[in-house]
Amino acid sequence: MKIERKKISAQVLDQLKEMIKEGKFSLNEPMPSENELAKLFGVSRAPVREALSVLSASGIIESRQGGRSFVKEVNLADMLGSLAIEYIPVEQVFELLEMRMIMETQAAAIAALRRDEADLEKMKLALDQFEITLTNPDAVGDLADVNFHKHLIEATKNRFMIQVMENIDDLYRKAIAFSLKKNVGLPAKREQVYQEHMSIYTAIKEQDEERAAKSMRVHLENVTKKLKMNEGKGKKVPL
Repeated sequence: MKIERKKISAQVLDQLKEMIKEGKFSLNEPMPSENELAKLFGVSRAPVREALSVLSASGIIESRQGGRSFVKEVNLADMLGSLAIEYIPVEQVFELLEMRMIMETQAAAIAALRRDEADLEKMKLALDQFEITLTNPDAVGDLADVNFHKHLIEATKNRFMIQVMENIDDLYRKAIAFSLKKNVGLPAKREQVYQEHMSIYTAIKEQDEERAAKSMRVHLENVTKKLKMNEGKGKKVPL
């Protein structure tokens, strides 16, 4: 077993994060100065300054007039911005894909049995809106993409699955938007996504639960393959 040798600034960062979690620094009250923190941890100002910079870049603290740092009020929505999505650790993206594979594959099968005409109309509208982006090289189509999956979940009539979708809605939208931007100007890839969605829709419309589940699995497996290809190129790209 290797002994981990952390930089001093990383150790200071860990201590500061723990103190913030424990409420040692009150909201809207100035944190100790760099000098005071340096004395507290028994280090020079340099690692303290580096740790504070990381906290500031992460949106955990902010600098105000006078150069003092303040702990920001945590707002989860603010942590789901495009930069946070872009640099999310790739292993967490695979975990999110695993959750989608489990939930949406089964959801497609259930939707095939329970869908009504209103559900089909909503899914078809989302498909039509996504199809428009095939002939527009600058379009992203994330809203139509997310709406298709959202309406599919609604077609299950399962309140718990619908609530889970609502809970991750913002993250889901931003992740798919980032992913689709990678396909802007690449009509073949965009066409593939559209055809995969169409296969899912057709199976649900024909109430073929087995084919609906299989089509969804193929779609999400292809998303996973694209992610692995990007990971191999050293890119952190979400679904």
